[in-house]
Amino acid sequence: LGRDDEALVLRREIYARRVAIHGDSHHDTIQAGMSLAISLNSLGLWEHGKRLARDQLLPVARRSLGADNDLTLEINLNLANALQEDSDHTHDDLVEAETIMQDVVRRRLRVFGPAHPTTLRAEALSSHLRKQLARA
Repeated sequence: LGRDDEALVLRREIYARRVAIHGDSHHDTIQAGMSLAISLNSLGLWEHGKRLARDQLLPVARRSLGADNDLTLEINLNLANALQEDSDHTHDDLVEAETIMQDVVRRRLRVFGPAHPTTLRAEALSSHLRKQLARA
């Protein structure tokens, strides 16, 4: 509703509180961190959002939830999306995003099946990235 700056402040507070209360490896903390990363990206703070996802959330999510967990896969998908949506993306960013999405699609197919909506969404982003790379 146009109050993205206020939402970012609240999401930072929520994430910090979750870390303080539950620690960084609790599902709710990781979910709050993903919401924060999405808010950062939506405000064009791409580097902050990508850094949070890549350096903090993903290692913890893989360790505590597992690489095939839905939340872990969503963080990967959001990172790949941020890599390609950033107007300053490089060819290497697109390659990284496409590599991430290949892994996400493979895991989603195995865990959720080919007809699941999250699998279809991951396949669509992966296809879009392949087309972008082909044009680059």
